[in-house]
Amino acid sequence: MQGSSGTPKKTAQKPEPYHVIHKLPPGDSPYVRAKHLQLVEKDAEAAIALFWKAINTGDRVDSALKDMAVVMKQQNRAEEAIEAIKSFRDRCSKQAQESLDNVLIDLYKKCGRLDEQIELLKQKLWMIYQGEAFNRKPTKTARSHGRKFQVTIRQETSRILGNLGWAYMQQTNYAAAEVVYRKAQTIDPDANKACNLGLCLIKQARYDEARSVLEDVLLHNKFCGSSDPKSRNRAQELLLEIEPWQSELVSSSTSEISLEDCFFELMMQSSSSHRTRRLPIFEEISPFRDQLAC
Repeated sequence: MQGSSGTPKKTAQKPEPYHVIHKLPPGDSPYVRAKHLQLVEKDAEAAIALFWKAINTGDRVDSALKDMAVVMKQQNRAEEAIEAIKSFRDRCSKQAQESLDNVLIDLYKKCGRLDEQIELLKQKLWMIYQGEAFNRKPTKTARSHGRKFQVTIRQETSRILGNLGWAYMQQTNYAAAEVVYRKAQTIDPDANKACNLGLCLIKQARYDEARSVLEDVLLHNKFCGSSDPKSRNRAQELLLEIEPWQSELVSSSTSEISLEDCFFELMMQSSSSHRTRRLPIFEEISPFRDQLAC
């Protein structure tokens, strides 16, 4: 007889709960409804209104403030998002502050508030030195395009330095950007930062040095990402930019001030309370020299 062999019958699988399918938190609070409006109904303005309600009623304030600021940025309300974070971050936990700083840096970048972006990036470097980054853990879980991955302190330091270098470039302070990019490349080198360093050198008419850096990307595949078509195309474009000037040679400064000292002074600007201490993050840089006037 069929079914007498003891083979268990297959049971129909239960459908996943609605909130799991749409990657929503469970419940029916203001925050949950705001996330539904944001992710499912794609109604950003209505979501912002409910995020505000969540913040004012104490409903998952850490997440509500951060998510609201992100949605505001997407709606071209970045200045308002900055003020919201500054006004309400004191209601958030200590563990949420680092994440809020990351959002704030992106908002400063979008608004072109470079001085504030630079100062906050320097503060994050100081937190790393103090051991306060990642809530005193060696790694943190990050997300990108729905994928989770682990980030180390070393990778985070290099990322922050890369952002700091970019900010100095937007101010056309290429000497300062060079100092920062060189330091970043000693920690976690990659092709994108190498191209940015090459551009800094070109802007200072140091063409031979720029060519050497860019050829490490294009010809020698020296850095992570050197095989990426985008990085290779950019390196090639920068090398072509050098060609009209290839006969010019601008040598590095013979100043007795090391790049390490210049980097230290650069980081300590607007941070007078820390001037008496040299940070380990500023070490390993002394073999280089540059033209930065400190």
